[in-house]
Amino acid sequence: MIHDLSNGNVPQQLPAVDVAIVGSGPAGATLAIELARTGLSVAVLESGTRRVSARGDRLREVRSRGIGIKAWSRERVLGGASTTWAGLAAPLDDIDFEDRPQYEVPAWPISRAALEPAWAAAAERYGFAAPSTFAGEPPADGGPSFPEIKTRGDLQPELDRIDEKVFLAAQPAQNFAKLAADAYAGEAIQVYLDATVVEIDLQDGAARALHLRSTDGTTRTLDARAVVLATGGIENARQLLLAAERGAEGLGGPMLGRCFMNHPKNYRGILHLQAPVRELPYYFGCLASGFAGYAGLRLPEQEQRERGLLNSYVRLEPLFAWSDNQGVESLVLLAKKSKVAVAAMTPRKRGKLTSLRDYSETGDDSELQNKRRDAMGWLGAFGTVLRHAPSVAQYLWFRVVPGQVPRVRRARLRNFMEMEPHPDNRVTLSDERDEHGLPLPHVEHRCTALDRLSLVALHERLAESFAAAGIGRLESDLAECGHDDWPIDQDASHHVGTTRMGLDPATSVVDADLRVHGTDNLYCAGGSVFPTSGCANPTFTICALSIRLAEHLTARLADPAAGPDSTAR
Repeated sequence: MIHDLSNGNVPQQLPAVDVAIVGSGPAGATLAIELARTGLSVAVLESGTRRVSARGDRLREVRSRGIGIKAWSRERVLGGASTTWAGLAAPLDDIDFEDRPQYEVPAWPISRAALEPAWAAAAERYGFAAPSTFAGEPPADGGPSFPEIKTRGDLQPELDRIDEKVFLAAQPAQNFAKLAADAYAGEAIQVYLDATVVEIDLQDGAARALHLRSTDGTTRTLDARAVVLATGGIENARQLLLAAERGAEGLGGPMLGRCFMNHPKNYRGILHLQAPVRELPYYFGCLASGFAGYAGLRLPEQEQRERGLLNSYVRLEPLFAWSDNQGVESLVLLAKKSKVAVAAMTPRKRGKLTSLRDYSETGDDSELQNKRRDAMGWLGAFGTVLRHAPSVAQYLWFRVVPGQVPRVRRARLRNFMEMEPHPDNRVTLSDERDEHGLPLPHVEHRCTALDRLSLVALHERLAESFAAAGIGRLESDLAECGHDDWPIDQDASHHVGTTRMGLDPATSVVDADLRVHGTDNLYCAGGSVFPTSGCANPTFTICALSIRLAEHLTARLADPAAGPDSTAR
């Protein structure tokens, strides 16, 4: 049941629940749905409402230094950041779970194998591609596997000492407010909108109550047997820092807010193809079996181990005559909002695929696509399409007319970096305050020397491999860029690591069950618990961790006498 706290009919003391979840994005929604299936009573607290609002936009404000933080990465609305998510996903890799000597802090306290059942469950229940599909097996509908897609290109190069990693996005991307709609309509989950948590009442190491404030200034209280923060990599840390500032001594330990990670991204590098190509769906991207995807390129894991490098990757994007045209991007935006257009562009026949003809068709929404729009704004988008009619027409000719395939002579490199979990990259509390009088979060993060070295090494290897395979010449000046002019500096909206998972309170904030060190019933969910980030978009793993957390909470709350570490790892 969904309640709006701006409605005066909601009592000041809300009905107590087994589990209170702060945040309604992928982490919170997944956890709520999983817990409701077990019969536990659940409350989901969302500071926004069903739709974006000016007040919600004010509450997402953040201060930053170094790599900037995108406003739309911190949505205050039902569904959270999934309402602006483009859908790209992939599981983490083996190396992401390993201790690496170059890091100052430990890696994951759980193995990759421990997450495999949860990834499978997340795929089955929340719209992700099956783990086997990422591994190269055919999808369940009998569509082409990625190894088969690779054979359909004009080139099938064997790149020396380069590994490929598949990324897939559901079409359309999952919106977790819509995924949870049926569950929210029932009685097991009480959703409270316009419910900003202004204080966690911590006594004797336990979260006794949550104090909420709504738009009209009314304060309400909610009691729960367990409290889960699922507000993202920045807000989870902010909530715990606020609690510590109020006197919760030692909460979370010395690593609270530290080791903030992202996947800095940007264009740098041009591949000049030795001969023009018409189709390269495996690398350039395609639509098949209800997903859009492509294969990224990275260094082999064994070489990463031997050289102490990170798990960054690059995506090859073909350069068309209409690339970066705002009219084309506006058309793609309008098409994504239309179920008819999405259906028309999605291949229906088994085994069929459609090559992507613009980077904006999947996986990397830009400021243009996430701009706030009223009715006039949408008319403006139509106007932008009309103003760029020649480029739009050229794009549509090759996008929808059968047999029309453009020749590609160049492809640019879209770089996605893994960041090391460095303690100096962190979230702290700003001197500025929001409308509730709470300090705004301040994020500081920059690429370290190891981050930069790892991507430079990948570019150098790609140049060698492209030349050796007869594909073409890579033009890249990345090795000449240093700390002050490093160009891979855009926020990927993947905010992870600030309440990192681990066994030692000196080097982590939550334990292997995601319980905050030093507390009995306060947990964190979402990307904030990642000890390392790998190169994969984090949402698939965020949902898997929420499924795993639901199993722990179900077991623990079913037996109130059980200790906080009773769930097997």
